[in-house]
Formats: sequence, C-alpha cells, structure tokens
Amino acid sequence: MTLACRFSCRIAIVALSVSFASSAFAETYPDKPIRAYIPFGAGSATDVIPRALFDALGAELGQTIIVENRGGAGGTLGVGAVVRSDPDGYTILANSSAHTVSPFIVNAPYDTAKDLSGVFMIGQNANVMIVIPDKGWKTAKDFIAAAKAKPGTINYGSAGVGSATHISAERFRMAAGVEATHVPYKGGAEAMTDLLGGRIDFYFCPISTALPLIRDGRALALVVSTPTRASDLPDVPTPADLGLKDASTVIWYSIFMPSKTPRAIIDKFHDAAAKVLATPAMKAKMKQLAVDPFPLSPTEIDQLVVKELAANEKLVKAAGIK
Repeated sequence: MTLACRFSCRIAIVALSVSFASSAFAETYPDKPIRAYIPFGAGSATDVIPRALFDALGAELGQTIIVENRGGAGGTLGVGAVVRSDPDGYTILANSSAHTVSPFIVNAPYDTAKDLSGVFMIGQNANVMIVIPDKGWKTAKDFIAAAKAKPGTINYGSAGVGSATHISAERFRMAAGVEATHVPYKGGAEAMTDLLGGRIDFYFCPISTALPLIRDGRALALVVSTPTRASDLPDVPTPADLGLKDASTVIWYSIFMPSKTPRAIIDKFHDAAAKVLATPAMKAKMKQLAVDPFPLSPTEIDQLVVKELAANEKLVKAAGIK
C-alpha cells in the first residue's frame, strides 16, 4: 500500500469515527437542561413567540429549556453568547429576522452566516403600522400626505436600533419618501406606552401585540409590513397596495445553534420542534399570536440568512442607520 493510500485510509477512518461519535451523542441528547438565549427584552415578540413553544418542546425532548433574555447592542450580546458556547446542542439562540440586520449596525464579534446554523423556523408574521386616533390620520395615504406637508415633524418608535420594528418602519419610510425621526426604546412595551401617550407618532408593532388595541379602538392600523395582507387584518393595505416598491418586510422567528454543532443534534432538535408545532394545541397557540407557518429545513434557514444579510446591508447603508 502506497503512502498516499495509507494517508487516505486514515482520513476515512477518522471521518467515520467522528460520524459514529456524533450519532452516538445524538442518541443520548439531551441528557441535561438546554439554555435558550433571546437577544431582546422580555415581552417582545422575539421573546413571547419562542417561549410559547419551549415548554412543550422541552417536554418532547425530555429536558427543561431554560430561557435567558440577554439584550443589548442590537441583539449582538445574546447572539455572541451562543456563538462562544460549546457546540453541543445545549445552548441555543431564538431570534427574529433582526438577526440579519444587527451585524451591520453593531460591530458584531462574529460572522452571522458562518458561526451559526439554522435549526428550526418557528414561523412568520407581520408588523403593522399603528397610530392613535387623536393624530387624525385615518389611512396610510392621510399619514403620508401630512408627513410630506410638514417634513421633519414626524417621529416613530421601535424596540431598538436594528430590531424588526425599526427595519419595517425604515423600509416604509424610505419607499414613501417621508422624513421621520427614529426614537429607539429598550423594548416594544416602552414604545407602545409612548405611542398611546401621544409622545411618538407611529410604531410598526408586531401584529399580535397590536390586535387588542386595534379592536378596542385605542389604535388605528394603517398598513401591514408584509407583501400580502394579514389574515387578522384583511382590510389593512400592504405597501404594494399603496404603490410602494421594496417596502415590505416579513418578520420571522427561528432557532439557531453554533455552526460546529453535529448535524445529528440539529436534526434531532428540528424534528422534535416540528412534531410539537404540528400539534393542534400549538397550532392554536401560534394562531393566537398571529404567527403563520414558515416551514424551512435547517439548510433553507441558512440560505435565507445569507440572502437577507445581503439585502439588509444595502438597506442599512441607504438609510444611514447607526
């Protein structure tokens, strides 16, 4: 046997051994609690939606999922904690589509596409632009006309720089040609409080949070962020309905693990989550939270992240978001 042949055989044996070890590890996984980091504050949609899944998912996996909110720096503190963790499936990240925005706003100490792997897509929903009736704007067209008539007098809130609520507002604002001052908050609850108090003019709020306020007349819905109309607000127009191009955003919620996590672990977690999400009880819970299905494989999640990173880099630069 030649030297080259012996070398190739050794590589094959090592690779086979690693594969067997990963499979064996996956068979016993999980044998201790799993820690889930959420990189935004408690009460935000990025927090509430994954938590709705985690109790039942923990029961399916046979282990408790301990949730920790690690907010700050546009979400990069929480993401960084997961990137630095052991790639053994016991530390996971639950994040929204802000995952593909924050790296361009904060000097993130990691590579979003390379250092994390998609595991499970929980679902998607819309943000909805809401205002209070006292402002006098009954439609999105009313708002745009008023904002253009008095440029620089409008402001809007978000759950933080680079959050999905921020990006939805920026895409709409730029497409509509409206000047507006961004007022970032620590979380969505604070932004909502100031909206209802009249201290900010509009807020692109997660639809599940906005619905009770819209239904009792405390807030008016002017436009949804998605390319198609929301089933819970069928009469509210989309940006496309208003003739606005490149103004739509889809808000998604996904689970990630460090990229070196064995594929067998990722697949086992994904399959367990998919099983739980398919139950009638979880479907009803997600419906209550206005979350629609967005079934993607781990590989497809990774592809989505790469695509959105490219698009959001352009948006951040064009909007001058800092």
